[in-house]
Amino acid sequence: MIRRLLLVLAVLVAAWLVACAFLFVWPHTDTPPVHADAVVVLAGGLDRRLDPALALVRSGVAPVLAISSPNRGRWPKARALCTGKVKTVRFHVRCFTPNPYSTQGEARAVARLARAFGWSRVVVVTSTFHVTRARMLVRRCYHGQLWMVGSSWPWWKLPEEWASETGKLAVQLTAQRGC
Repeated sequence: MIRRLLLVLAVLVAAWLVACAFLFVWPHTDTPPVHADAVVVLAGGLDRRLDPALALVRSGVAPVLAISSPNRGRWPKARALCTGKVKTVRFHVRCFTPNPYSTQGEARAVARLARAFGWSRVVVVTSTFHVTRARMLVRRCYHGQLWMVGSSWPWWKLPEEWASETGKLAVQLTAQRGC
């Protein structure tokens, strides 16, 4: 009986690891377009998310960089961009605080900003482990063209993020299905 239980447990763990590989390690990410209306960087990744978003805007992909929650946590580069302390930017910076402070709140904010500023082509930058769920949530609220770009994350933090994302994804797929 214990052997059978251990076998079932091993199969479940193996299936979860395979699902994590597809959903969080190698999710479907997009090659950014030549032109978009805005690049949006989601909060939570400090400079690991901001730097790739900045690179996209500086390369001319979009004339606008939208930064979510620049005042939460340690994100001095984002705060400097949002307060205008960086004088060398050649693009517009729009900073927003989602309500609620969550990926779902950010998805709603992206949709509101897109309506307010006429954005129909948006690139969203987030951590690679977050791409699957973020894409699903932004898609529920924003109906223009969307590209998702993943940024790297320290490998030693990934198992914790996979566990967290698994739970959050389960909630979004069952209990919280709307925008």
